[in-house]
Amino acid sequence: MGVATFGAGCFWGAEAAFRGIEGVIATTVGFASSSDFDPEEAEACANGPADAEVVRVEYDPAEISYESLLDAFWDMHDPTLTNGVEPRVCDQTRSTVLYHDEAQRAAAERSLSALERSGQHERPILTEIAPAGPFLMAADHHQRYLEKQAGAF
Repeated sequence: MGVATFGAGCFWGAEAAFRGIEGVIATTVGFASSSDFDPEEAEACANGPADAEVVRVEYDPAEISYESLLDAFWDMHDPTLTNGVEPRVCDQTRSTVLYHDEAQRAAAERSLSALERSGQHERPILTEIAPAGPFLMAADHHQRYLEKQAGAF
């Protein structure tokens, strides 16, 4: 099983998008953090720039490649925004790829370079590529949030 971590705006939408991809086994929404962490502050966009809303994706490499997950990541959000991605614009909803090993780092950098060369975006790509650090799972009510809300209406 492979593990990948991405920040593509509000983690609810990103989680729903990744869950719909064949080969994805499980998703968990949470926060990537480097130091003292207060989940209530994180949810209010009050923590520092080290904390980001992310989706941890568990996948079967025999069914889907990390590179294909990167392609999906680029397609599900606008990687040119500086202060996060709609609907909650703040530093915590920024575009980020958190790699778990050197192969993922290299793949993410190649993918980013290819996207930049493609001319698909008029503005510069501002996605952070950084090592995956501490991960704090978000509260249960955030997990599969959009699926839960679909049944509420």
